[in-house]
Amino acid sequence: MRAARIAAGYGARVMVAEEYRIGGTCVIRGCVPKKLLVYASRFADDFEDAAGYGWTVDEPVFSWTSLIANKDREIARLEAAYVSTLDRAKVVLARSRAVIEDPHTVRLLASGKRVRAGTILIATGAAPHLGANIAGLEHVISSNEAFHLDQFPDRILIQGGGYIAVEFAGIFRGLGSEVTLVYRGENILRGFDDDVREHLRSEMERRGIRVITRQTVDAVMKVDRGVCVELSDRKAFTVDRVMFATGRWPNIADLGLEAVGVRIAKTGGIEVDEFSRTSVPNIYAVGDVTNRVNLTPVAIREGHAFADTVFGGRPTAVDHSNVPTAVFSEPEVGVIGLTEAAACKRLPKVDIYKTTFRPMKMSLAGRDTRAFFKLVVDGDTDRVVGCHIVGPDAGEMIQLVGIAVKMNATKRDFDAVMAVHPTAAEELVTLREKAMSRQREAAE
Repeated sequence: MRAARIAAGYGARVMVAEEYRIGGTCVIRGCVPKKLLVYASRFADDFEDAAGYGWTVDEPVFSWTSLIANKDREIARLEAAYVSTLDRAKVVLARSRAVIEDPHTVRLLASGKRVRAGTILIATGAAPHLGANIAGLEHVISSNEAFHLDQFPDRILIQGGGYIAVEFAGIFRGLGSEVTLVYRGENILRGFDDDVREHLRSEMERRGIRVITRQTVDAVMKVDRGVCVELSDRKAFTVDRVMFATGRWPNIADLGLEAVGVRIAKTGGIEVDEFSRTSVPNIYAVGDVTNRVNLTPVAIREGHAFADTVFGGRPTAVDHSNVPTAVFSEPEVGVIGLTEAAACKRLPKVDIYKTTFRPMKMSLAGRDTRAFFKLVVDGDTDRVVGCHIVGPDAGEMIQLVGIAVKMNATKRDFDAVMAVHPTAAEELVTLREKAMSRQREAAE
């Protein structure tokens, strides 16, 4: 979408081929509907916490069908807005799957029409990857189907430990499900800071989510009362639904890439250079299909940079370092930069500042939950190289912290900022005592 609009603005003649709905994974079956469900899931806590603030609330009643219907209307509205945007930019929309036949020819499968193009951009994203073909895999849903369930599951088992898995665990738990999360690794959110992983897991378990690690689902069987799930340790659970959130894989199948010589990287995505150019000079690829940094804002930035480079006369390489990101779990996670472990491997000296505390709102609500803040600092330059937050509005905070980190702000810069009181974010500028200072041995 971004690439098409910006390229058209530069005067390019643009066609978009889309076989499903306009808006991509994020708008149709990803970030946007997910965030709407996250909002819905948090009302249960709000109703409960209101009593501590003097409110008497009647017993709330939740309707899954109403939520899904309202979500669907909003997604339809957004899709229509995107279509209008393409139309205003004079972009031709072909509602068809497209296959590349040669470096300058694309065939539209719906009509059989062949379209000639000076430049081809592949932005087909990624699709859910369910893993091994275990017995009963046909009874498993992915996040795609989770947005359209006819009935709300009173019991659900989710396999996975990344963004989607922990987010949907929080969604279903908040809406009233009994939730079991199964993950093959030692702890959830692989690649995140270890303190963040441990803190979020303890908070999820505190909310009643059963987290089982170092296990996988080996089989799923249909039974009278739902589905029976057998784990690798031979323990079994009966639930209403089984959802696999075990990652997404670049959507590269049957696009004609092999025939034209587009190389695939070892990561499974399309191999590209710093300007998103593939091994075929006039074919480019952006977004999750390249399997670089698989986040919607990154894909948008890559699409814009492609248009600037190819049609705007301004070669633009996207900087994939220090990308802020949020996990809309409960509580939220917001991070940017290096984890403590990564910093210790890369830097001679690392200073760590961290704190955990009870959010102020919970003082009258009586809810047993804690927030976590952590700064990772280069001990030699004083530069803040990582920030990790778990707690309410972590996603909002990390967007603003990201500006400071991207500008190479130092810990002294953070300390020089006046605190906004009373807020949780003030912890970012009031952390004074080092939790630890780690120095790498010279021999290393």
